[in-house]
Amino acid sequence: MPGLTVASKRWRLAVQARMAGWSNLFAPIRADGALQRRTDTLIAEFALTDRGATLANNLAYGDQRRLEVAMAMAIQPQLLLLDEPTAGMSMSDSADFVAWARALPRSITLLVIEHDMDVVFELADRITVLHYGQIIADGTPDEVRANPRVMEVYLGEKPVGVVADHSALDADHA
Repeated sequence: MPGLTVASKRWRLAVQARMAGWSNLFAPIRADGALQRRTDTLIAEFALTDRGATLANNLAYGDQRRLEVAMAMAIQPQLLLLDEPTAGMSMSDSADFVAWARALPRSITLLVIEHDMDVVFELADRITVLHYGQIIADGTPDEVRANPRVMEVYLGEKPVGVVADHSALDADHA
């Protein structure tokens, strides 16, 4: 993002969204009213309108994240991969992001990697939970929320009736 403003990133992605091949690379996108309205709408949806002249790398981290998602949406994807989309965002910004994501058309599949379990439970129809690269749970939000291993590892709760196995630790101290 260095050296580009929010507005210039918008036009860069508008070019990408318009390209069907290299022959369209220099298409006059500023004259394309529908494309300009779409990018302006995305910038407004992500509360970046007043930052149009700001260099993207000078934006607050949460604003950079919002700009990245807005840029991805410019090409009207069928699949949107979001890696820690709410990282660096305030609780209010995270809630706004969740509301925006929930309002997306069902035709867009979201694949979200996120450590904020509140965000995950709000967004997902299906959740796969990894711990050190191993799947420890897979199911609906209710199934995952009730999973004893998930409760222990991610939710910070020890399920009732689960006894910690300290035998490996005891062997180290023997």
